[in-house]
Amino acid sequence: MLNLDEDFWSFRYQNGATGWDIGYASPPLYQYLCQIHTKTIDILVPGGGNAYEVAAGWALGFQNLHLLDISNLPIHNFLEKNPAFTKSQIHHQDFFEHKGSYDLVLEQTFFCALEPGLRPVYAKKMHELLNPGGRLVGVLFDREFPQMGPPFAGSAEEYRIYFEPYFELEKFEPCYNSIPERQGSELFIKLKKSDIKD
Repeated sequence: MLNLDEDFWSFRYQNGATGWDIGYASPPLYQYLCQIHTKTIDILVPGGGNAYEVAAGWALGFQNLHLLDISNLPIHNFLEKNPAFTKSQIHHQDFFEHKGSYDLVLEQTFFCALEPGLRPVYAKKMHELLNPGGRLVGVLFDREFPQMGPPFAGSAEEYRIYFEPYFELEKFEPCYNSIPERQGSELFIKLKKSDIKD
C-alpha cells in the first residue's frame, strides 16, 4: 500500500506528475462561488494544491479563504503568484489534524486522493470542521479507473454511505459543467451539515 504522505505528494509536484491539476479554477466550483453574495463567510479548500480556486475566490472578493495542503511545494507556488494573500490563512498540514470552523468547504480532487479506507473518516472530519448549517460543496469522481490510485475510483452509491450519517444531501447528481475531459464522470455535491453530535 502506498504511503500517501508529504514526501509522496511533494515528489509528484517536483516531477510534474500532477494530472489532477487543470491549471485554472474548476468550473463547477468557480460558478458556485460566483453565486454567493456574502463575501465574509469562512471557506476552507483542503488538499488545495496550486489553489486556483483560492485565487479565484480571492479575486471575487472572499477574504476569509483558507488553503490547506500536506505539501509545502504547491503552497510555495501559490504564494509566489499571490504574494498579497493572508499568510495566516495558509495551513501546511495533514487535513485530519486541522482545527477550524468553516461555513463552506470546497472539494476538488482531494477526496479521490485519499486512501479509500479514509473516506468514512473524511466525512466525519468534514462534519466536525463545518459550522452549523455549513456546507461541503464540490465534485467527486463517479467512475472506475484502469490503474490503482491515486486518484481512487468510486461511485455515487458508495459515497452516500459515508455522507448520509452526517449531511443532508441537497445536491448529489451528475455534474453538468465539468471540464470536457471529465464530462460524464463527475458527481456534483452540495451537502449541508446535519444537526447531530460529532
